[in-house]
Amino acid sequence: MATEYGQEHGQEYGRMDRSEFSGSEFRGSEFRGSEFRGSEFRGSEYRGSGFRGSDLEERRPRIPAGLRAPIEARAWKEFGHVLLSLPISLVTFTFAVTMLSLGVGLLITFIGIPVLAAGLAACRGFGTLERVRARALLGVEVADPEPLRPKNGGGPMAWMGAVLKSGVSWRHVLYAVLHMPWAIFSFTVSVAFWTYGWAMLTYPLWQWLFPVYGGQDGIQLYGDDGHRILIDNPFEIGVTALTGLLITLATPWIIRALTTVDRVMVVGLLGPSSLATRVVELESDRGVVVDTAAADLRRIERDLHDGAQARLVALAMDLGLAKEKLTEDPQAAARMVDEAHGEVKVALQELRDLARGIHPAVLTDRGLDAALSALAARCTVPVQVEVDLPARPAAAIEGIAYFTVSELLQNISKHARASRGSVDVWKVENRLMLQVTDDGAGGADVTGGSGLAGLAERLDAVDGILVVDSPVGGPTAVTAELPWRA
Repeated sequence: MATEYGQEHGQEYGRMDRSEFSGSEFRGSEFRGSEFRGSEFRGSEYRGSGFRGSDLEERRPRIPAGLRAPIEARAWKEFGHVLLSLPISLVTFTFAVTMLSLGVGLLITFIGIPVLAAGLAACRGFGTLERVRARALLGVEVADPEPLRPKNGGGPMAWMGAVLKSGVSWRHVLYAVLHMPWAIFSFTVSVAFWTYGWAMLTYPLWQWLFPVYGGQDGIQLYGDDGHRILIDNPFEIGVTALTGLLITLATPWIIRALTTVDRVMVVGLLGPSSLATRVVELESDRGVVVDTAAADLRRIERDLHDGAQARLVALAMDLGLAKEKLTEDPQAAARMVDEAHGEVKVALQELRDLARGIHPAVLTDRGLDAALSALAARCTVPVQVEVDLPARPAAAIEGIAYFTVSELLQNISKHARASRGSVDVWKVENRLMLQVTDDGAGGADVTGGSGLAGLAERLDAVDGILVVDSPVGGPTAVTAELPWRA
């Protein structure tokens, strides 16, 4: 259903095509996790065409990525990671296998328990080194896993029990065992490609060494008692250099593919488990919910104290004075009663507004379509509302959607300097999508402690997402995604 509030509308303005947000292109799960959490997800970080920060496209390097890859710092960092992986993996593999075998072999005696615990603890230490190395050379931001939590006062026995029971410790051992064969393979492939690539590319520069010091005109590809094949004429030297160029250009991408496996192993085996990450997220969300609830209670108390309560106190005083003047000056008493009647109407309106701010009755009775239409009617600019939902979502999600649109429409009224706006609500699989657009001045940003930052945190508390597209000069499109939870 589409409804226009304020004036007749012509061509629809600022509405982004729903297909841009359908399916897997805009899924909450893709934005959720340690990398895009709540207030950390900023509009300036989610940039596409038309997003603020698109001036970066104007400063795009003139050399294509495929040609500059061999001389980029990233390629050499990844190659350095591969080179260091071989000696480090040999040490960690040898240590892990030795301590694990020794500890298991000695389990028939008490000595095996501390030996095994010490080996697991040392593997956790090696894991810290690997995480630091991955951050520095691969750019992988992997969080530290959950620490040990010994019970019963934290004595030696409690510490050994915590190490042996910790899944993190055993994942570090698994990493030490699996990383060594992969490090050997990636080291061999990377060194071979880099060496042959650069050697063949620069062959025209050092081919002269063969006739001077080698006693032959070039590199020998094949030779037997009666025949030899040498790379010694200009055509063959050029083909060799061209082949070396192709190998050199391909090598950084081969190394990048190899280090992708390292990234997966570091994140999967040396980082926090998905359960631990989810617990941290829920703890953070709980804190946001508690803070938001406390702020709402303080707002309600302030509104009651400064608004309706003050008016009712004044009303009681006016009625008391009117009662005293009722016999002496009936006309003055009538005027005071009339003023008190006006104060009662104002107090009732303030109580209605306060109740609407807590949870509007129209939302409970008639759903989002009617509630958002009522919001749009109170906006200072014409707003078109379109709600396309097959059913009503959960009451809590419906309330969050209502107050999200309410705050965004208030921003349009106060800050956008817009002439019109639109509200679009629809469902994509098990997600509720909201989009509020306007043709104002733009420049909205969720950073810097703005109201949008608090809105993003509140949405994140229920696994929601807020995306702001507001280039300077407008238009502005704010899209929110919420779980359906019918």
